[in-house]
Amino acid sequence: MVLLWDKLDVLSTAASTIYSAISLRWNHNSQTATGDYCSETKRETMKYLLVLCCIAVAVVAEDKYTDKYDNLDLDEILQNKRLLDAYVNCIMDHGKCTAEGKELKDHLQEAIETGCAKCTENQEKGSYKVIEHLIKNEIKIWRELTAKFDPKGTYRKKYEDRARAAGIEIPE
Repeated sequence: MVLLWDKLDVLSTAASTIYSAISLRWNHNSQTATGDYCSETKRETMKYLLVLCCIAVAVVAEDKYTDKYDNLDLDEILQNKRLLDAYVNCIMDHGKCTAEGKELKDHLQEAIETGCAKCTENQEKGSYKVIEHLIKNEIKIWRELTAKFDPKGTYRKKYEDRARAAGIEIPE
């Protein structure tokens, strides 16, 4: 969310700068143009500027998943079998979901397919940490998850190759 507000602030500053530049030009031109023409031009330009800003905000708002849960202690979850199982049960539709689990479940398929394209930096690092932990320590869970979310093995190979490159042996 902080990232979104930073981007909105940049957009707001840009819109303000554009508005100031247009206003200066209008004030200069209004000395030579008739008032009606100048007012109509201002209104039309402002409409386009407003639409452009709305489109930019919509595009910026869609480019990353929420960072609301970025500070979740993944080590605590990965080291606590009860917590890990609760998240896995949520994702696999075998149990109830916490708010964090639901958020993960809602975006997991897309994140797998896009290589975490909409993930924040923390989410991407956390994803690899979890994947490598599951491959190394919880292979049964890893296989359950890949069977559900990647039945053809299209993406699994990429993640397993990365784990191998990190020195993790994958049991057959």
